[in-house]
Amino acid sequence: MTTLSYGPRPERASEHIEIDQSLPSLPQTWAGVAKLILHRFASVELQAPATVAALQSLAGREFDIVVANEARSLPLAFRVGGSPKIWCDLHEWAPAERTHVLSWRLLVAPFMDWVCRTYLPRVDAASTVNESIAKLYLTDYGVTASVVRNAIAYRSDLSPSPMRDGVIRLVHSGGAVPGRNIEAIVDAVEELGEGYTLDLFLVPSRQAEHYWRRLVERIDASTRSTLHPAVAPAELPAALNAFDLGVYLLPPQTPNHRLMLPNKFFDFVQARLGIVFGPAVETDRLIHEHGLGIVASGFEPADLAEAIRGLSPDRVAGFKQATDRAAAALSSAADVEAERDILRALSAT
Repeated sequence: MTTLSYGPRPERASEHIEIDQSLPSLPQTWAGVAKLILHRFASVELQAPATVAALQSLAGREFDIVVANEARSLPLAFRVGGSPKIWCDLHEWAPAERTHVLSWRLLVAPFMDWVCRTYLPRVDAASTVNESIAKLYLTDYGVTASVVRNAIAYRSDLSPSPMRDGVIRLVHSGGAVPGRNIEAIVDAVEELGEGYTLDLFLVPSRQAEHYWRRLVERIDASTRSTLHPAVAPAELPAALNAFDLGVYLLPPQTPNHRLMLPNKFFDFVQARLGIVFGPAVETDRLIHEHGLGIVASGFEPADLAEAIRGLSPDRVAGFKQATDRAAAALSSAADVEAERDILRALSAT
């Protein structure tokens, strides 16, 4: 297995081709931007600096199967030598990845739609993170996508931590990115007052240093919130296990937000936490189906505070027991098997 990506070699790769992280994955020259504006997509699809470097690295090489990570890499995948089978791991809804950003909505969204219309009907396999998004790909592009969730491995070594007398401990983990509404969680725990704490395990964004500084100041000013250093993904469930409720309030600025099923949901499950999320189609369904927690009525601090204020310690403990019962079913075992099924089918044809 040969990997090609930004960053160092993944642990199990036989060979790795590293792309310089300074190289953009979209065209950013005046000529490239002009072609996006004029919808001359066929002439710009391979002009991003990272794509140019990847093509140079792959020149003269042949492969049997190419796994294209997200739709943006499809033009490159179809230039790989050896007439390989193509599996596109779409993750979320590609045409609306960042439509809350005006420049992306105007320049990149039409290009992504063109990429999907041009290449998705030609792939040999596709996958996405949930049934709702799979239905969109089928409706708009006629592509049947398997579901491969953002779940993580089952943690048989973890069980619900005991409740602590007099306090309900909230926790949030993930990237500190503008638009993630982390400030609302900090404000909500202040509004809740005595008997509640919030711990945050955040990964700073390299593209949002000013936002990070302002967020840290806000957390430092809170009397009930504590910021911790980032934790490696494999270590996160154990780090979160000491708390009671995993919280997340993501306003639906894009279809992907409205249909989200993020990795932090599965981190919270394996950590055996009760779950409190803002409304979203897929997370609502799983929270209610398994009795994992509650869904806030909205995305403001007051909405989160109102949802949590009505929870007794016994009910929170019950949510933690429910995640313990659901942890195996909501682990990555089914998703790994779905990926194996795809690879078996591609290898057999």
